[in-house]
Amino acid sequence: MTTPTATRRAFPFLRIAIALQTLTIFLQAVSSGLLLTSSYGEALHSVGARVMYGASMLYLLAAVLAWKPGGGSPRPVLHASGFLVLASVQVAVGIAHLPSVHLPLGVLMFGLSLLALARR
Repeated sequence: MTTPTATRRAFPFLRIAIALQTLTIFLQAVSSGLLLTSSYGEALHSVGARVMYGASMLYLLAAVLAWKPGGGSPRPVLHASGFLVLASVQVAVGIAHLPSVHLPLGVLMFGLSLLALARR
């Protein structure tokens, strides 16, 4: 049986991927404020969305690598897969300009990502 500390040491790529995802979601919150107040905010938020989506895919890749070849638990793969689904929905509602769904979903995603980071 592995302890959480042993898992942290064994799979640092997974922890780094989750941290990157959490950071990109936080930066999306900052860029959403700039979206409302500056001329370059829309471009910054659009680029940030692509980076955040890429970070979610990296999280899934890291979870799969920690599980299959690394011998870890499959649970992070389920979490990362669910997060990639949330990120896909977030991008879709952002493109559809539905702030009543987009903003609360962003807050939920940040909280879940922070929770995943704290658990790693």
